[in-house]
Order: sequence, then structure tokens, then C-alpha cells
Amino acid sequence: MKALLLGAGYGTRLYPLTKNRPKPLLNIGRKPMVEWILDRLLPIPGLNGIALVTNSRFAENFEDWRKSYRSPVPVAVYNDGTTSNEDRLGAVGDIQFTIREGKIDDDLLVVAGDNLFEFDVAKMVAFGREKGGPVVCLKDMQHAGPLISQYSVVTLDANRRITDFEEKPARPKTSLISICLYYFPKATLPLVDRYLASGHNKDQPGWYIQWLVKQVPTFGYVIDGLWFDIGDIDSYDKANEIFEKR
Repeated sequence: MKALLLGAGYGTRLYPLTKNRPKPLLNIGRKPMVEWILDRLLPIPGLNGIALVTNSRFAENFEDWRKSYRSPVPVAVYNDGTTSNEDRLGAVGDIQFTIREGKIDDDLLVVAGDNLFEFDVAKMVAFGREKGGPVVCLKDMQHAGPLISQYSVVTLDANRRITDFEEKPARPKTSLISICLYYFPKATLPLVDRYLASGHNKDQPGWYIQWLVKQVPTFGYVIDGLWFDIGDIDSYDKANEIFEKR
């Protein structure tokens, strides 16, 4: 199995922190954000390669980090060739790019490079292997109120199959939201090409998942514990406050 970390964004909402440094390389507590993520991925049985996709602006930063980071699993950095928000490939475009450039022909775990979490990812992968289909990580946000509408909202059946997936609904049907951590079995990887060839949204991965659940049985895995989506200075400061004690 391979893992793909999405790190090709430009992090403009965190300026000036991300003016000259990519968001995943910002320190959270005692180490870069990306290393907290890798701490959770590296124990997964069968993981034999990690790809990190970035852009021309930050490729050198990631290469410098990669050379100094000691990993028991090979880490490769892929530069998608973009230079700004205006020409970015988008998250789904970057998934397609990395699958092609890295010649990935294996089960694939896709993770946002700006999400922090503490659950056992190996259990989520085991769940996906048992079900034999794509898996979307979910978080129950029952106390979030109106903020739920800012996310992808999911409905599950008794078998934990996703029966409804709606990107940023005005009236959420449940309190389960999707987070950017996905397990894709090898056989489903070509669906990324089909999705993009049809002219669908290439930027937000939630739109891809909304389409995917209509193509193949796709399942939800509800996580517990901490989860941070580092999208602005406020969320960055809150994560720092907690993780500096880790």
C-alpha cells in the first residue's frame, strides 16, 4: 500500500506564516505538521511507500525536509509544476498527477497535509480491506451547530456504507462530516481519471467523493479523538497549544 500526502496548496489564509514555507512544514509543537501525520501512517502494516505532492514554489522546501527526515519507508516528493492559486491543479488533480507520475498501482491512502489527528489509521485501513471498497474518514460534529454546513455531510446505513454524501449542504441531514483522509483500493484508482475526464470539480476532494459513492460501494469510518483542519491562524494556534504538550 502507498500513502499520498496532499501538500500543493499555497496556504494564503495563514500568511505571513506560509509566505515562504508550505503549511505542512510549519511547526506544531516540537516538529513539523507533516511529521505528526507520518507518525500515524508509518505503523500501518503493508505500507511500503509515501508520496508527497507539492508545487514549484515549495518543492525545494519539501526536498530539504525529506533529506533530513529519517523514515523507515521511502518518501518521494512530486512537484506538480504549478506556481500559484491561479494555475493550481486542485486536490483531485494532484491525486491524478501523483498516481501517474509515481506509477502507483497499489491500494492508496490519501491524506490532507494540513490535518492533524490521533486515531489508529491502521484500523481504518483494515476496515477498508475487509469491505473491499473505498473508505472515507468521518467525524461526528454533533456539537458544531451551523458550522456543519461548512463541510461534507454524510449518511451511513447499518453496514456503514455511505448512502448520502452532500458537499456543504444548507440543511445538513446528519452530524457526520467527511475529513480529507481516504482509502482507495487499487481497483478504484482509474475512477479518478474518469471523474476528471467528465469535467467535474478538480479542486475539492469532497466533490469527487460525492460522485464516487454513486459509482461503487463506498464506506464511512467514524474516528474518535482529536482532529484539526489547519485552515487559518486561529486553528493553527489552537493545534499548537495542544500539541506542544505532546
